[in-house]
Amino acid sequence: MLILLLLGLFVGLVMGLTGAGGGILALPLLVGFMHLSFVEAVPIAMLATGMTAGIGALLGLRAGQVRYRAAVLMALAGMLVAPFGIWLAQRLDHSYLSMMFAIILLLVACRTLCGRNPELPGKDLSQMPCLVDSSSGRFIWNGRCSLGLGFAGTLAGLLSGLIGVGGGFVLVPALQRISVLSMVSVMSTALAVVFLVSVTVIAGHIVMGHVIWSLAIPFALSSMIGVILGRQGARKLQSRQLQIGFALLMVAAASTLIYRALV
Repeated sequence: MLILLLLGLFVGLVMGLTGAGGGILALPLLVGFMHLSFVEAVPIAMLATGMTAGIGALLGLRAGQVRYRAAVLMALAGMLVAPFGIWLAQRLDHSYLSMMFAIILLLVACRTLCGRNPELPGKDLSQMPCLVDSSSGRFIWNGRCSLGLGFAGTLAGLLSGLIGVGGGFVLVPALQRISVLSMVSVMSTALAVVFLVSVTVIAGHIVMGHVIWSLAIPFALSSMIGVILGRQGARKLQSRQLQIGFALLMVAAASTLIYRALV
């Protein structure tokens, strides 16, 4: 139990330091250290990710940072396909799922290290699918905007059901690419979507009887404590240092999953 609490605390710390990205580490840590199967680890990871995302989304909503219409659209798309992801995960070999997750971790690590800051000059805002009305401050809805948001939500929901990730690593770059939202608004909106989709995924696993509550609840609670501590520490560290550290953690987690899948 001590190892489980420490793992949850560590995941929460990373989530607090990186702004929610640490949720992607929950599943490989549970599989690697607690020796759980993917089916057992997914709902535990999703419960922790969903609870912490819910807190972040609530804070963002109170601060007026959540684009709730966009969040609802993406969440509905994700919630529709999440059950299919759960169904598919039951029928795929766990070694395939491990390799798939490892590849995703490596891609996210590469993007974290090599990606360009979307808020730097040079971004042509007028060409973004989702523009904001200067008078009302709301999205100017059109087909490109709705399609882009719906696709991002669909992909996040599928991956949430399939491999137990919140989907923030999909939603954040998607919102940056198709909208003119600030990073704060992007993160808050993505957290709202992650929370809503995670509810569907967790409910699906509850119906199927996959949730080990004696592990899920302590892990989720300790991760929430870690988030609070991480948010305090984030103020003292430079953003680039956090990005490098987070990327190295994902590479280590990916290496562990690949090793376990091959041996």
